[in-house]
Amino acid sequence: MSQPIILKTTVELIQWRKTIKDKSVGFVPTMGALHEGHVSLLKKSRSENDINVLSIFVNPTQFNQAQDLDKYPRTWDEDLKLATGAGTDAIFFPTFEQMYPDNYTYSVHENDFSLMLCGASRAGHFQGVLTIVLKLLNLVQPNRVYMGEKDHQQLQLIKKMVSALFLPTEIVGCPTIRNSSGLALSSRNSRLNEDERNRSSLIYKTITTAANTAEAKAVLENAGFKIDYLVDVENRRYVAAFVGDVRLIDNVEL
Repeated sequence: MSQPIILKTTVELIQWRKTIKDKSVGFVPTMGALHEGHVSLLKKSRSENDINVLSIFVNPTQFNQAQDLDKYPRTWDEDLKLATGAGTDAIFFPTFEQMYPDNYTYSVHENDFSLMLCGASRAGHFQGVLTIVLKLLNLVQPNRVYMGEKDHQQLQLIKKMVSALFLPTEIVGCPTIRNSSGLALSSRNSRLNEDERNRSSLIYKTITTAANTAEAKAVLENAGFKIDYLVDVENRRYVAAFVGDVRLIDNVEL
């Protein structure tokens, strides 16, 4: 399978986009450190569109702690291999200066759902997420965007932004991909040691079997997890929990 074209500047992306204006475009925005969850998104995009685009950009504006940004895994060689195998036509791989020529003086705010759950403990996180996604959608101009349900709050916020701002693209939510023990695949999992990885499978098991959030919280805290939040919102149970210094999130439909 041929390697994707690598586009490193907004000018390159805009010019390339003009050459495929009559084709349908599927898009998977990521921060790299790709895993089988990302691969599943790319394969779905490949199957439903003429052109398959991936972006890799570790977005500093969505990190509220500098050490968390520094620890985020960068795995370009492996990412390129996985993207190629999944049938990616182009990878947008910009720098901060390319994505933020205004040095982040303009941003996107959502004043309701973004203040709950992850937004309550990560000030400015979703402001950074929504800002970078809007920039990417304006540049790539995709017909469809593919995102995993593991980041369900993020998925809902992006869907609502696209609707509120009248953007001509469809946001496609895709099922969470899990390992054999039930742990949701995440780039952060690479920071877990073997014991932490084994224990983390308890998160999914607990939120799917506990009768209520109090019971689920007690089980996880007794197992040594530090709970950021564990709540039911509408018909979904959301959790963020620390194992060691790694913060993991998950959610299930009730």
